[in-house]
Amino acid sequence: MVLTPRCPAPLPSAFLRHRHFTALRGVLGCVVIATLAVLSAPASADAVNGKGFVAGDLPADCEGPVVEVDGGWMVPYDETIPGTEVRFRMVPVPGGTFRMGSPDGEADREALEGPCFDVAVEPFWMAAHELTWAEYKQYMAACDLFNAMAAAQIRPVTPENEADAVTAPSNLYDPTTTFTNGEDPQQPAVTMTQFAARQYTGWLSGLTGTFYRLPTEAEWEYACRAGTSSPWSFGENADDLGTVAWFADNADDTTHPVGQLAANAFGLYDMHGNVAEWVIDQLAEDGYASQAALAQPVAAADAAAWPTELEGRVIRGGAYYDDADRCRSAARRGSEDEAWKEIDPNLPKSPWWYTEEPALGIGMRLVRPFSAPSRQEQQRWWQADIDSIREDTASRVMQGRGARAIIDPDLPAELEEKGLSN
Repeated sequence: MVLTPRCPAPLPSAFLRHRHFTALRGVLGCVVIATLAVLSAPASADAVNGKGFVAGDLPADCEGPVVEVDGGWMVPYDETIPGTEVRFRMVPVPGGTFRMGSPDGEADREALEGPCFDVAVEPFWMAAHELTWAEYKQYMAACDLFNAMAAAQIRPVTPENEADAVTAPSNLYDPTTTFTNGEDPQQPAVTMTQFAARQYTGWLSGLTGTFYRLPTEAEWEYACRAGTSSPWSFGENADDLGTVAWFADNADDTTHPVGQLAANAFGLYDMHGNVAEWVIDQLAEDGYASQAALAQPVAAADAAAWPTELEGRVIRGGAYYDDADRCRSAARRGSEDEAWKEIDPNLPKSPWWYTEEPALGIGMRLVRPFSAPSRQEQQRWWQADIDSIREDTASRVMQGRGARAIIDPDLPAELEEKGLSN
């Protein structure tokens, strides 16, 4: 592989050992472009006709990390939530292979972080920052909007189309819990359940016409490591964690606006600390034993452990209240839904919100795969996956605590024409 640097900053030796990278940000922010040897994604209609793709040669004025794929380049792009002025940035993450989990000798390692196994990851885009209140509050406002749509008989949800409907979360029963650490627009959004996070990605996908979802656990760890095999993406010395992460030693027991500290080599901020982030997977009692038993390397999609139970859904990255060891690249935590909704006075308890303190450090980050899957497969990423979530959601919607609607890119204009908006 021949590296063509765009600036003279040297590439750390750890990155040079990973020959599949097509875009690497050096320690001084320099972008380095290389030819991809394997795992180059084929161009798809969704990517070529969509955002973040440049066909043919890369323009000389293109800035930021880029990834070469068949037919062109994946590049960073800014997405605006339709009907609003809220924007967020997506950056390309190169495909490659990596060793997932922590080795036996890593300090503070837990058994659920192994056995290690090899994963092959295809290129994708990931949000540069954790999802903010500026973004999530647009979705929160959809509850009243969806109810107004239903009252006006605009896009009614019927038995024929309800599988495509998106639910909006109920208005907060006690906002003081969720907003304990503030609600500044650039603070990371917190206390949403995994179901709410998945529905957010469905809502956003419907409005933008671009497929967004949560990352798999393998994609998340690959993006967090950014070419490293050390406990943290910057190396092995926990004393340096404060340069990239808000955690117990420097956070003053609160979240912080996204993107204030240094990014990792892929241009991603706050992958360690600030708030822990949802992935799609569920913890297994034997860790990664099932994945390690497969032929290696395992495709990231095949490595995903799709949830089958309400509790034990995986959260990654550590939060502002966590010690350094809980912010390691391989550290894992499972959800505790019953305990995290203990003071919720409603029956059934909310499928969208947590009420207990640990959830003040739980948020999310968006991913967009290079090639969008079929509509049926997209729904799997967004919708409830077990009966208890489906039943609780239906009950809450019937009570008027939560709402459903059919979403597509034409909705904002349609609502504006009829005098409805967020």
